[in-house]
Amino acid sequence: MPLSDDEILAEAREAFALAADAEAENRREALDDLRFARLGEQWPERVRRERELEGRPCLTINRLPAFIRQVVNDARQNKPAIAVHPVDSGADPETAEVFNGLIRHIEQSSDADVAYDTALDFAVTSGIGYFRINTRYATDDGFDQDIVVERVSNPFSIYGDPESVGADSADWNTAFVVDSLPRAAFEARWKGAEATDWNGERADGPQSDGPRVTIAEYWRRERASRTILALSDGQIIEEGAYKAQKAMFDALGVKVVGRPRTVAGHKVTQRILSGAEVLETVDWAGRFIPIVPVYGEELMVDGRRRLRSLVRDAKDPQRMFNYWRSISTELVALAPRTPFIGRKGAFDTDSAKWATANTQSHAYIEYDGPEPPMRQGYAGVPAGALQEAMNASDDMKSIMGLYDASLGARSNETSGRAIMARQREGDVSTFHYIDNLSRAIRHAGRVLLDLIPKVYGTARVVRVLGPDGAAQSVGVAPGRQGGEALKAIGPIYDLSAGKYDLTVRSGPSFTSRREEAANQMIELIRAYPAAAPLIGDLLARNLDWPGADEIAQRLGALLPPQARGERAEGQAAQAQLAQLGQALAAARAEVAALKQDRSHAARRLEIEAFEAETNRLKAMRGAAAT
Repeated sequence: MPLSDDEILAEAREAFALAADAEAENRREALDDLRFARLGEQWPERVRRERELEGRPCLTINRLPAFIRQVVNDARQNKPAIAVHPVDSGADPETAEVFNGLIRHIEQSSDADVAYDTALDFAVTSGIGYFRINTRYATDDGFDQDIVVERVSNPFSIYGDPESVGADSADWNTAFVVDSLPRAAFEARWKGAEATDWNGERADGPQSDGPRVTIAEYWRRERASRTILALSDGQIIEEGAYKAQKAMFDALGVKVVGRPRTVAGHKVTQRILSGAEVLETVDWAGRFIPIVPVYGEELMVDGRRRLRSLVRDAKDPQRMFNYWRSISTELVALAPRTPFIGRKGAFDTDSAKWATANTQSHAYIEYDGPEPPMRQGYAGVPAGALQEAMNASDDMKSIMGLYDASLGARSNETSGRAIMARQREGDVSTFHYIDNLSRAIRHAGRVLLDLIPKVYGTARVVRVLGPDGAAQSVGVAPGRQGGEALKAIGPIYDLSAGKYDLTVRSGPSFTSRREEAANQMIELIRAYPAAAPLIGDLLARNLDWPGADEIAQRLGALLPPQARGERAEGQAAQAQLAQLGQALAAARAEVAALKQDRSHAARRLEIEAFEAETNRLKAMRGAAAT
């Protein structure tokens, strides 16, 4: 029996209280880290007020953002990339490439790199950051949906599952996203709903920025069973989906084979709550809560997760650095001016000029007596205060493991290898932050792999991107049956068939790798000039020039006929190999459906011939490449 609104609200308030209690200490320290490192709130309020009342300097020389940027920008230069791989016999490499291209398109179209960078920035600065995965309609006048990766600009709006112990949110069963919106927007979206804050207080009175209403997204994942069917064409499909498309399967001659099987799964529900009622209920298509945390340094103490930032232990040295620099400034710049010393009556003449000698410049000053007044010697720079400031600076570097070489400063090393080794020391000491981002993106890949067959489960044309960013349109449809309109653009791919896994690779982007390849080719030509006529076209393709492709074609035309023939043969073999691969995949599917029928032995022999021909072409391609 479905729960009533009151029961759902009571359940949500109880879950929210547990989450808020579990995260209270982490959130308090994370907010203090954020204000300290990014807003420069580094002096205790009482000390700052006392120094300002006394007219004493209270300097804040914030060195922490440079350390934070070093870690975050290192990750920006080495973007983690999701790579999908086929796992079982129902999956194939071509469909895996479609998954890869579709994920690249999702990331590019939704600015996923901004979401990843923002999450890592918060993880380094305050101990935790988030990004989330959502769906939206592809067009304003259609029903097809696209998947997007969204950034979370306020990590303090999210409350995760207090029972989670995983390195990502794969084991989350509850989550909250608390936000506020203008009262006018609330009333326009939920007409007739009571404008009551999620915390239970009515939002009637205006606030400093106008009347606003606080709402909460309540995510809950529950165990649920489902029935799956095995079809004669090799597909595994849920019973509900089969019944909805039974007419199509009957027309194709596809039948259920074997007995239905009940399997355990998860059902995820999103509810939007005010303080008084359930405003919306959405049955999420995936089996994971689509909110992904990026953790900083993680510890389990007394059964609770403690999250620490890069700057957590560097705050005291930063305070000492501010203090000693303020002291040295006070002693040098605000110390009393050194006075003039003379006998009594020596300053009677031009007394007005003598009174302003420390603040004004005079062409001459007259004095009384045989000897001129003498100025006291300068006390000098407060060496002790400056040394303590340097000690505090070194303490910051030691605590965070980022030394001058990592920050780009010159050091005693002279060789490039030694300089890179010193820089690598800093990368190693902070690599766990970048590695935690890779783990988060890996889980995001699982969420995407789970969502893609469901969101892109209808016959449609989707845009995919290659590793170099080149766009291509492919057709996707259940059972590869997409009609003539899809067949006209090329092969049709069934994203719901087969099982796929993924890995995450960190490294330079394709553009950076292309530039590196061009530099290496140039070095090879310098060392071996005879290679220039043979690889000139390849070098031109890797240069980011207007007209580089045309230059590559012209240089390729200058190659010896034998070299051109080998390349052409290799390309033809590649194309033929791709065609045979498609035919082989279709033939394997046919064998899987008819494997119990011995009368099809001749068909199996034909398929084996396909395989032999494919292996021959692979060998030919390898020989051409060498």
